[in-house]
Amino acid sequence: MLAGAGVQGGLTWGATDDYCYNIVTPEQKVHVHDLNATILHLMGIDHLRLTYPYQGRDFRLTDVHGEVVHGILS
Repeated sequence: MLAGAGVQGGLTWGATDDYCYNIVTPEQKVHVHDLNATILHLMGIDHLRLTYPYQGRDFRLTDVHGEVVHGILS
């Protein structure tokens, strides 16, 4: 799903069950906020500083969650 831009080639990260619903490897789970943070990191954007004001509060794409998955970066 990710190719180039500093991502290790041929790497499989995490695993799911036969129905692709439950995570089999909990130490390698990636939430969608983590995926967004990692993609923004690869594009050179700090996901913690990318905010937009809405109704008096600063929101960000990854909400209050999201961490860069350093295990897939080369």
